[in-house]
Amino acid sequence: MVCGHESPMTATRQRKRSNLKRLILPAVAIVYLAYFGFWAFHGHYGIWAKARFESEAASLNAELVDLTSQRTALERRVALLRSDAVDQDLLDEQARQALNLLQPNDLVIDTAQQQNR
Repeated sequence: MVCGHESPMTATRQRKRSNLKRLILPAVAIVYLAYFGFWAFHGHYGIWAKARFESEAASLNAELVDLTSQRTALERRVALLRSDAVDQDLLDEQARQALNLLQPNDLVIDTAQQQNR
């Protein structure tokens, strides 16, 4: 050591950078993008779920229109049965159906026999 030469122990060894270490960050980014991309299409609120929601909304709107018309018809019938404006024919029809009674001058037509012919 006196002559100025360095001993072999003080030399540093340079390592060559591995190609694998260079690919870690892009690989992780690709995995994250693939994960979120998959769920953007297939998730509960994804792109394909939007079409399903729209078709369900259309069918529910059609059902709403049908139920609204049924309700209007029922409200009309209830209005006829109110005490201030009772329709005598409707009241008579409802009473006969509920009590299963006839007057002596009523004519009964059996529709079950006509359907069997």
